[in-house]
Amino acid sequence: MPMIIYIDADACPVKEETYKVAARYSLSVFVVSNSFIQIPKSPLIHRMIVDAGPDIADDWIADQAVAGDIVITNDIPLAARVLAKDAYAIAPNGRAFTKDSIGVALAQRSIMEHIRSTGEITGGPPPFSAANRSQFLQTLDQTITRSQKLRR
Repeated sequence: MPMIIYIDADACPVKEETYKVAARYSLSVFVVSNSFIQIPKSPLIHRMIVDAGPDIADDWIADQAVAGDIVITNDIPLAARVLAKDAYAIAPNGRAFTKDSIGVALAQRSIMEHIRSTGEITGGPPPFSAANRSQFLQTLDQTITRSQKLRR
């Protein structure tokens, strides 16, 4: 079964990069969002618009992804769900979530949510940079290569 790349697309800054890498490997990409997002005309790129609501896109991606697929997301709970299915999860900044690191990421997310709930201003993530984009491309390429070797 061929590998598929799923993009949690609503706020993803690396959609174009993902399309280019996927084309190089002839991989299908599903762009999942709860609103219309323009995609290139390609038989490999598919738009999936889901209902609006919390976690609807995440649920769709988690239901579809299978072992060896790749999910591009900043959503840590979604990353945990796909890792549990032996799929890969990569953040747009190039951070590869792993089964070894996801527990710490979930705990840190929970701590930050608690801090924000007390009214503390935490500042948010740093701006997306060219270095993030480069790291993403490198991680995506490595992950595709690793998954393809395991599928043989």
